Amino acid sequence: MDAIIQGLLSGLAPTNLMFAFLGCASGILFGALPGISSAMGVVLLLPFTYQMDGIPAIILLVSNFCGSTFGGSVTSILFATPGTPESVMTVLDGHPMHKQGKGGKALGLATSASIMGGLFSATMMVILVVPLSKVALEFGPAEYVALGILGMTAIAGLGSGSQLKTLISGVLGLVLATFGTDEITGITRFNFGSAEFVNGIHFIPVMIGAFALSEVFMQAMEKIQRHDLSMTKKVKVEFMTWVEFLRYKWVILKSAVIGMVVGVLPGTGGTIASVLAYSEAVRSSEQSEKFGTGMPEGVVAPETANNASTGGALVPTLTLGIPGSGTTAVILGAFIVHGMRPGPLLFISQPTLLYAVFISMIIANIMLFWGGIYGVRIFAQVSRFPYFLQGPTILLLCFIGSFALGTDMMNAWIMLLAGVVGFFMKKYGFNIAGLVLGLVLGELIEANIRKMMIIAGGDWLELFLRPIAGPIFLLAFGAMMVPHVKKWISIRKIQTAE
Repeated sequence: MDAIIQGLLSGLAPTNLMFAFLGCASGILFGALPGISSAMGVVLLLPFTYQMDGIPAIILLVSNFCGSTFGGSVTSILFATPGTPESVMTVLDGHPMHKQGKGGKALGLATSASIMGGLFSATMMVILVVPLSKVALEFGPAEYVALGILGMTAIAGLGSGSQLKTLISGVLGLVLATFGTDEITGITRFNFGSAEFVNGIHFIPVMIGAFALSEVFMQAMEKIQRHDLSMTKKVKVEFMTWVEFLRYKWVILKSAVIGMVVGVLPGTGGTIASVLAYSEAVRSSEQSEKFGTGMPEGVVAPETANNASTGGALVPTLTLGIPGSGTTAVILGAFIVHGMRPGPLLFISQPTLLYAVFISMIIANIMLFWGGIYGVRIFAQVSRFPYFLQGPTILLLCFIGSFALGTDMMNAWIMLLAGVVGFFMKKYGFNIAGLVLGLVLGELIEANIRKMMIIAGGDWLELFLRPIAGPIFLLAFGAMMVPHVKKWISIRKIQTAE
């Protein structure tokens, strides 16, 4: 309790409050720019902390982490351009809401959900940090395979179009995930004799091209055909009302728990958390067929989960010295730079620092409210520009964001190709989200299933018999069966009525 009180006083110190604000504001900006992930944003800020004391430096970086996770939703909703990988699922219903004239409501729901998810995880960190770190140690390759399969069940509920085309999109993503060097054998696969593909195809340029660039092509064609290059309507942020909170309370709670738990698992992060939360929202909804057309729950679920994962990702980082995500790996480096080594001894040597970080996360998430009002307003004004200005600007940001990933021109070409492919996928009813989802989860599934087979001596049953992996596989099977059961029930009701 003394450590909590000291951490609270430290987090509320004027200097630390200022750094929390600066971190949150810069994070929203970094998150909204395509290609600048939350990890890259923390890297850009890291050199500025070298001459700072330890607590203010960590507060600045952690607040930036929280802000960037939310910031990606802004461009996802307004321009169908995921600012960060964590916001990729927000595009599915957020941008359709914007096109229906509900952009302000979508932004308000995203802001409200982000704040609640972040506050939930930061509060749970204070209470459950030690027990959750022990749970993380129980996860092995089989459990990660089960999580990946559970995430893939989201493909069944993506959009309201052809399920066959959605499945084909997901399989294409899984195939792309096999490109590059096999991490088990070291053999290079599908590189076409080119050194550029040795490291495989990174999902960020594919994500930017398939979502953002294809949308630019689609919008440009539609507006040229209609001779309509005028400004869009003014976007005013409308936060979640009390009535809406009561309507979505179970979606928020389930998504927050999913985000927190997934964030705790090393190597997962907000992208997988948002996929699982979206999948659960689709599975449990009575209007699952409408997801992908502008459902508010399709914005609330992923935004709650990806922000809840920020606190979860810090749990193994601080308690075990094992990064929970790419961003927390950079934050782990910042601890070491400032002479601190995260791990079990940190609770003994510097408990005030730990609780100051937790309190600062709570403060940073509260500050997202003002970020939602003022930061979103700036980007919303951009959406009112004529499209002959918007389109080229988004195109430029797509190229910059892709090239900035390793300063490799190949990523820019991949992004351009993904944009063309995404355009034709949209045109002929294939599901882009399924493609990106397959690419993101394919890497996780393949690597861990190979590791599990080595550990189990080739015995496939070991995948399903482990105490944690088994129930997750059962949950995944249940999730796959839900659409068929709902369809059967609706048919029975029609037959009974007749």
